[in-house]
Amino acid sequence: MSDGRNGLQLRSLIKKSGELEISLVDVPTPEPAADEVVVRVEATPINPSDLGLLVGAADMSTAKASGTKDAPVITAKVPEGAMQAMGARLDQSLPVGNEGAGVVMRTGSSDAAKALLGKTVSMIGGAMYAQYRTLKARDCQPLPEGTTAAEGASWFVNPLTALGMTETMKREGHKALVHTAAASNLGQMLNKICIKDGIPLVNIVRSKEQADILHKIGAKYVVDSTAPSFLDDLTNALVETGATIAFDAISGGRLAGNILRCMEVAINKTAKEYSRYGSSVHKQVYVYGMLDTRPIELPPGFGMAWGVGGWLLTPFLQKIGPAEIGRLRQRVASELKTTFASHYTKVVSLPEVLDPANIAVYAKRATGEKFLINPNKFA
Repeated sequence: MSDGRNGLQLRSLIKKSGELEISLVDVPTPEPAADEVVVRVEATPINPSDLGLLVGAADMSTAKASGTKDAPVITAKVPEGAMQAMGARLDQSLPVGNEGAGVVMRTGSSDAAKALLGKTVSMIGGAMYAQYRTLKARDCQPLPEGTTAAEGASWFVNPLTALGMTETMKREGHKALVHTAAASNLGQMLNKICIKDGIPLVNIVRSKEQADILHKIGAKYVVDSTAPSFLDDLTNALVETGATIAFDAISGGRLAGNILRCMEVAINKTAKEYSRYGSSVHKQVYVYGMLDTRPIELPPGFGMAWGVGGWLLTPFLQKIGPAEIGRLRQRVASELKTTFASHYTKVVSLPEVLDPANIAVYAKRATGEKFLINPNKFA
């Protein structure tokens, strides 16, 4: 086993020539400062938010492989129309990976750092697609006894996003919520939170198979956007739950507009008086993903009390402050094997991340196809 003084790190580069290049680089591991630790990374997930950096706006159908088995290189073309959005990262070799977990190998001199030596911890802070990571002790969460790195790897992004949705709902005065692409790992976590906390949740899925996944874990309101009766089904669920806030991972097309229209119809079914301006109840759709990159269409029909905006985890956490973040993190740690358990379809090494056959699967961002990287799998 390596002493961790250096190791492989995955890098993503978009060249000014319009080409994406993903490769593995052998990099030195920085020695820890007083308040830092060195972690041997044993598990790190490929989340949709990671794919935004990993492949950018490249057309992965043009991907080509070169290099060797242990040091592969993937190149792909970036469409000319997408290059402007990539301006801030051109010709920069960037490390990838938001979160992960592993074992603390070395520490700095502070008590907080030394207390983590030998422990399995979850981490946040970027550059996790690497064999070793030096980072602040405060960015590590010690995992409960008996918890593996794989079980703790997805401790931050999905769990805190799901909790952030219910917290936002409460803080903005709503009593129930709607979630799209709802059979994802994140969607399943959100269902478990809502069932446990008694929050009515309307799940929008895109197939019967996805609906079955949610029904099996106890979801009550599941509607299929591909069904002919979708709008009626959604409206009925909104009448029953009173949901007036939605979190949308799809973004493009008419779904956000349809949610707002169905909310308005549901509200008016129980309204005591008519208003030509529509209901005065505020209806909100927060877009937090872009599974559909087309423009968002908002046909009229939902009055004047509504909003569509973006929602991201980091700004939300900055707004609620350290004490509330600590409360949410503690809940995740205590329910890591239940409410916040993640499920993976494949565990891959760093070179296997660059296998075109694997890229074809995880780059689709398909529900039920979540990959976990073990950067030390082949060490």
